[in-house]
Amino acid sequence: MPKTGPRNLITDVAGLTVGNATDEAAKSGVTVLRCADVFVAAVDIRGGAPATRETDVLETSNLVGRADAIALAGGSVFGLAAADGVTQFLSAANVGLRLAPDTPAVPIAPAAALYDLANGGDKNWKDGAPYARLGAAACESAADDFKLGAVGAGRGAMAGRVPGGLGSASITLDDGIVVAALVVANPVGSPYLPDGETFYAWPWELDAEFGGRKPPSSGDVADPFPPFARISGLQPRQNTTLAIVATSADLSGVEAKRVAIMAHDGIARAVRPAHTLFDGDVVFSVATAAAPLASDDHGARALTVTAIGAAAADCLARAIARGVYQSAM
Repeated sequence: MPKTGPRNLITDVAGLTVGNATDEAAKSGVTVLRCADVFVAAVDIRGGAPATRETDVLETSNLVGRADAIALAGGSVFGLAAADGVTQFLSAANVGLRLAPDTPAVPIAPAAALYDLANGGDKNWKDGAPYARLGAAACESAADDFKLGAVGAGRGAMAGRVPGGLGSASITLDDGIVVAALVVANPVGSPYLPDGETFYAWPWELDAEFGGRKPPSSGDVADPFPPFARISGLQPRQNTTLAIVATSADLSGVEAKRVAIMAHDGIARAVRPAHTLFDGDVVFSVATAAAPLASDDHGARALTVTAIGAAAADCLARAIARGVYQSAM
């Protein structure tokens, strides 16, 4: 029987912490995942309108392929400045690469942002957008336990026509490997079935983590554009699901990339429609290497990586529903 980790959060993967910083006046914020060490990381982008920074450094064809932190932010292009605050904070703490003596530490802190500029709040930033400050504050506050819902990068998020938010979920596999997800749900699609109460992610729910509601015995779910999606009156670049999936397994960069690719299925399970031209869907993948994997003999390693990717997709679907559910609480 599948079971969650002790917190049912991405921080059930040891070595990861999460911090939130929220600007209530702006109804926006930043969420930062910090890594206790420079962990293997990858990214896969499926949405048609992404806003990202330093994602190329995670590509398997490039040099680094690791991260000290990952920043998720509201604010669209302004929100990418959150990474400035994160890198300044971490460098001052002597976290990052040192390529020459007597030079500043260079943190690897990729970032992705969602569009929440039209979701209320004061965005008339006379003294400049707040995201660099929020990035540093979120980095400083990172801890094992953190709030979900309308906090951090999830403060101004919308999921279809209802409030979105910050969600997280975890699972422990039979071999002890931990898999987990952190997500900011701001999709154009709906997280709800046409009844407006049952989550599309309900088959993957554990321990009534988002209300335990089962779907009605009958109902039309064939419409590709359900009533709680934001299909009418759409404008491009106003929607995005940002996610990080993590595992305790010792993955290579190529394997972490495959997990990120597979994890995108979690968005498609929890949101309808998903990966549209209006969304900027991004999934980062982090592996802490605490749990060694088998060698490639007889395909055992490939099977384990496949199981991790499948679990990551399940966790991501659950995390989306949890984020929306907690925002409504």
